[in-house]
Amino acid sequence: MEANYAATNDEGKTWDGGSVKPLGASYGKMMMWFFIMSDALTFSGFLAAYGLMRFKFIDTWPIADEVFTHIPFIHGDYPMYYVAFMSFVLIFSSVTMVLAVDAGKQMKKATVAFYMFLTILGGIIFVGSQAWEWNTFIKGSYGALKLNDGKMIQFVDSNGHKVALEDFVAATPYGVREQHTRDKGLWFVEDNNFKEFTVEQVIAGFKAHPELSIVTEKINHETREKQIVPHSEAFGFLNEAKTVVVGANLKENEYGNTLFGDFFFFITGFHGFHVFSGIVLNIIIFFNVLLGTYERRGHYEMVEKVGLYWHFVDLVWVFVFTFFYLV
Repeated sequence: MEANYAATNDEGKTWDGGSVKPLGASYGKMMMWFFIMSDALTFSGFLAAYGLMRFKFIDTWPIADEVFTHIPFIHGDYPMYYVAFMSFVLIFSSVTMVLAVDAGKQMKKATVAFYMFLTILGGIIFVGSQAWEWNTFIKGSYGALKLNDGKMIQFVDSNGHKVALEDFVAATPYGVREQHTRDKGLWFVEDNNFKEFTVEQVIAGFKAHPELSIVTEKINHETREKQIVPHSEAFGFLNEAKTVVVGANLKENEYGNTLFGDFFFFITGFHGFHVFSGIVLNIIIFFNVLLGTYERRGHYEMVEKVGLYWHFVDLVWVFVFTFFYLV
């Protein structure tokens, strides 16, 4: 009796994916689920912090429809169009991943490779689009003036449409400022915080265009629009202007509250890193499929494992998209 117990007792041993499978899952799939759960808690913490800060500064938080309005190679105001396209591509790649997993269960090597390729292509399009969006966000659209209290003001025409600084700023008699670089004169001077226009030039240009008004950060929650100050009342704000801000970074943000830029870069960047990692994993699995690795193993479980990760990344984007672009 004791000998039989000793032979069958597994107490103290680490489960290595043997015949007994908790919840019917293999060791590898269980470990992927553990990773997904821990990563989900990480993203939840980030999004909760974002929600808290947005609620705290709800009266001055940038409006997504005014920030994400660009489409590559097309000039105009198309709020959320390209972001919607990015989201569709990523979600559709989740569909192709499902089809790849299903084909793997049927041991159809060519079909698995085809749908894995489409999944990889969708991920590359998404990451490339996100890089383009970052670049556009960093460069800015219109420019703004930063006041002494840290608030931002921008400029609008008589129809309430935003106007870029270069469209109305008066040039000095000496022309437009030129950035200092080491190959232009003073080799030991380099202007890393270059602004094409000065505050004085912006104010002079505004005075010369009476049809212009300014728009503040403050939001009218009934109309979902920012407060517009008429030209005649705008100089009280302009006299408080401290510097010109163009684009967005971790210190300044022409669109409004700096925290918006901080959270945007951090959370979307963290998610983008996950997508990039998923692309790398998918490429490895894709070539293993082509080499017949999983045919020899007799199963395509590895495709299913990386599929779980890819679906998680897509699901996280649904929440990121909702928090940053829709709410």
